[in-house]
Amino acid sequence: MSIDAILSHIDDQMPNALERLKGLLRIPSISTDPAYAQHCQDAADWLVNDLRDIGVSAEKRLTPGHPMVVGHYGDSASESGPHLLFYGHYDVQPVDPLDLWNSDPFDPQIENTANGPVIRGRGASDDKGQLMTFVEACRAYKAVTGTLPCRITFFFEGEEESGSPSLIPFLKENADELTADIALVCDTSMVSPGVPSISSQLRGMLKDEFTIHGPRIDLHSGHYGGPGLNPLKEISRIIATFHDDQGRVAVENFYDGVQEVPAELLRQWENCGFDEETYLSSVGFTQPHGEVGYSTLVQQWARPTLEINGLWGGYQGVGSKTVIPAEAHCKLTCRLVGDMDPDIVRDAVRKHVEDRLSTDARITWNNDLEGSPASVMNIDRPEFERARQALSDEWNREAVFAGMGGSIPVTRFFTDILSLDSMLIGFAQDDDAIHSPNEKYDVESFHKGIRSWARVLDKLNKA
Repeated sequence: MSIDAILSHIDDQMPNALERLKGLLRIPSISTDPAYAQHCQDAADWLVNDLRDIGVSAEKRLTPGHPMVVGHYGDSASESGPHLLFYGHYDVQPVDPLDLWNSDPFDPQIENTANGPVIRGRGASDDKGQLMTFVEACRAYKAVTGTLPCRITFFFEGEEESGSPSLIPFLKENADELTADIALVCDTSMVSPGVPSISSQLRGMLKDEFTIHGPRIDLHSGHYGGPGLNPLKEISRIIATFHDDQGRVAVENFYDGVQEVPAELLRQWENCGFDEETYLSSVGFTQPHGEVGYSTLVQQWARPTLEINGLWGGYQGVGSKTVIPAEAHCKLTCRLVGDMDPDIVRDAVRKHVEDRLSTDARITWNNDLEGSPASVMNIDRPEFERARQALSDEWNREAVFAGMGGSIPVTRFFTDILSLDSMLIGFAQDDDAIHSPNEKYDVESFHKGIRSWARVLDKLNKA
């Protein structure tokens, strides 16, 4: 059966696909608020029923938190081609502040905008709309051919927006059932409008926090100003040593494990349609302020960072209080790339700080914060190039292997627990306002996302 017949069926069924998406979006499955626990159950039930409607053997699996949805189609004895694991999440962020929404966040509507129609509602882009692009592609495949192209396991989580507390135990307890040839994840964005993207590397994260202690108590600045050690001045002096005048992190051994971007990836990134001026001006910048010698995209996707996220101490009330505070505090994060080890980076940063402490200053660290390494996808696997060809065919321009500045922890868990490589293909746009009021998903992203997955499935099955 030609892929064209499947694509034509997708086009004809778009009104029905949008109505199904609206049905899922109407369920307020906010995972972080216990008041919405039943709604998370309802969303899981909705997905189970929808998967069963296309012949998938699906069920809701209870956890100590919100349920997982697991579905299977085919088996090793009857299905040819690869075994795919598709992951998405059905939970959504809270809608606050509600008064900034232009419509009910759980009454999804199609709106016409200057850039085309969008579907507006909480979860439209993150991640219900994205999740349903794959489900709808499978529905069309089944309707036209009578079967799905290969063996597929569906795995939908209900706690992604609240830290995934049940995910690791569930993966460990069900590893044999969830193991496949490769994992597909649809929770990412396109690098630029109209430019299809496969996310090939995600930066890792290290969080840390410290307090510098000085005098035993807050001191009168008239009595001790001058001879007294001021923790705010101490912490400011140390923080100023984190970077050199070229924007590089000045912590010894910080760049261990960092690799330069291969020439072919650089070529794709340079021609991906990224608009640096718009990226910067949209938040009030006139020029980049990072590491000299690297483009904005390379800085965002492939270079590590050390950022100060919070800095405080002393009197915070109205007016003046002439004290030298007893302590000062700092929160920081490092984005990690390549083979950087979060434990080694943490030790290096802490040594950098402690080596610069003045006499009479002491430091305490928050030891409850965790770190996770970067995820670098194995794009040498043939599935990645086949998927890139499929996306290029659908969008009529070269698809790119893109980086991501943020992190998607589930890909690391798939690697560590299931020994699975992940392929991340998403159709969100940077202006989708995920986690914010008036979240939307372009109807084009939904439509062409479905068509894209149909093409990807077809290419992967013909390997």
